[in-house]
Amino acid sequence: QLQASGGGLVQAGGSLRLSCAASGSIFSISTMGWYRQAPGKQRELVARITSGGSTNYADSVKGRFAISRDNAKNTGYLQMNSLKPEDTALYYCNMVIIAAVSGNYWGQGTLVTVSS
Repeated sequence: QLQASGGGLVQAGGSLRLSCAASGSIFSISTMGWYRQAPGKQRELVARITSGGSTNYADSVKGRFAISRDNAKNTGYLQMNSLKPEDTALYYCNMVIIAAVSGNYWGQGTLVTVSS
């Protein structure tokens, strides 16, 4: 089970930090990622980090967002700086989890609203 948190309302130029914690009997977590879906648009990849720490970002957030992970806590983070109104969306975390029941898991989504 994934629990995402940290969303909220922020003014343009502000910052937020999203967290996503995995719970249960987990052996390891492979890739962690953050996706977002704005009203009327398809879900898109925002950032992803592998178990080895390699990252990739959507062009629209490069230089502003940073993804990280704490393997000891089975938690992923998304630091979002210099937020823009176009970053407004429901943000979902995703993890590929190796466990008794391995699979691709999604969090419930956390809403980020950036006002101009």
